[in-house]
Formats: sequence, structure tokens, C-alpha cells
Amino acid sequence: MSKLFDIIHEDDELLVVNKPADLVCHPTKGDEFSSLISRVRLHLGSIAQPHLVNRLDRETSGVTVVAKSAAVAGELGRLWEARAVEKEYLAIVHGHVRNEHGLIAAPLGKDEHSRVAIKDCVRADGAPAQTEFQVERRLEAPYSLLRLRPHTGRKHQIRIHLAHFGHPIVGDKIYGGDEDLYLALVEHRLTEEQRARLILANQALHASAVRFNWRGAPVEFRCEPEKWFLEFLALNHRGA
Repeated sequence: MSKLFDIIHEDDELLVVNKPADLVCHPTKGDEFSSLISRVRLHLGSIAQPHLVNRLDRETSGVTVVAKSAAVAGELGRLWEARAVEKEYLAIVHGHVRNEHGLIAAPLGKDEHSRVAIKDCVRADGAPAQTEFQVERRLEAPYSLLRLRPHTGRKHQIRIHLAHFGHPIVGDKIYGGDEDLYLALVEHRLTEEQRARLILANQALHASAVRFNWRGAPVEFRCEPEKWFLEFLALNHRGA
């Protein structure tokens, strides 16, 4: 059997993994390796009934918490709903972000003018959303490495907020400025020129840590980005 995923933590109640980029959380089509939940079932065995507590976009890598029972999933779900979970992400964005630290507050809702059905946008009548950012490093080209803490959990929140802020995530096909890149991908017509414009095959967004109180004690689950993410950082490193 091929390697399913990197395990961050496992006990009788929880399985925490580093979801690879370019892997959907729930199956659409394909074999038993084509989604995270199907790989989890392979790992846990046929009688297991796992539940994904948090879900990441297909191209986002990082910490994903799996409950091994419906009861545990319910407990963790209530923590997430109560915003009692601190989430941390790393992103490589276009441009040098001027301020070292800040808060992006912009309401989000459906983008009714987009050809991409799943696309949302900043709109005045949208749901409140806040994303805190910290500049970790300014890179060559120019790019910036940001550490992000979403205060709310809206769909595509970090990606939309950073694009709205003028610093879209490198490799983002929907919010990077030309949504036809996403349509070309799903319609299997992405050209080499379009791939070159994207710079990276996957969007440079990684869920690096989650923290919450569990069974009377604080817990933290953390993992490093994938090799391609770290190589891009090294390639664009600047001395200053």
C-alpha cells in the first residue's frame, strides 16, 4: 500500500494528519486513494466511522482533525462552532505586504457575477469575516510569507481577504486575478503558459496549526508545509 498521509497524532478518539495539497477531503470520483476520508478509512479499517472535523480546500495542505466516532465529532464540532479553536495558516502571497501586522475585516458572500459557481467575494451584505496577518518574511520577486489567524471560518475566507487586500496567494486559480485559470483546470485545458503564470501547481496556503482545550488540557497540533512550499521559500529567500 502506498503512503496515505503523514500522521501528526493518533489516539483512541482522534486522528490528526497533514493533508497533502491536491487532495479533496470528500470523494467525488476516483479510487480509494482519491480523497482524504477514503484514505482515513483505509488507515483505520473497514468498520471505522471517521468524521472530518475541519475541512481544507483541495489545494490547501495541513492540519486536519478526524474524529473516530460520531460522539467525538459532535464534541469537537461544538468547539469549532463556538470559535474555541485557534487556527494558524502560512501563505506565500504576491508583493511585499507593507504593515508587519494587521486585521482584514471584510464581509463575504456569493460572487453573483462570476462564472465560477463556488466563488465568493467581499460584499457589503455578506457575513462578517476577519483575518489577522503577521509578516514572517519578505522574499525576492517580490513575495511575502504571512502567518494568518482567521477569527471567523467563512468559505475561502483567507484567499478572498488576501486578494481583496491586494496580495493574492501564489498559485490561487480562483482569486489570483484570472478565474479562467480555474475553469481551464477543471475543464482540462490548462496550457503550459497558464501553468507558468500560476508559478506553483497548488496554491501556497498551508494550515500549520490548530489549538484548543481537550479533555481538560490545552492541545496543539502542528505540521510543516510540504517540500514544494519550502523549496519556493528557499529559492526566493532574500538576505534582508
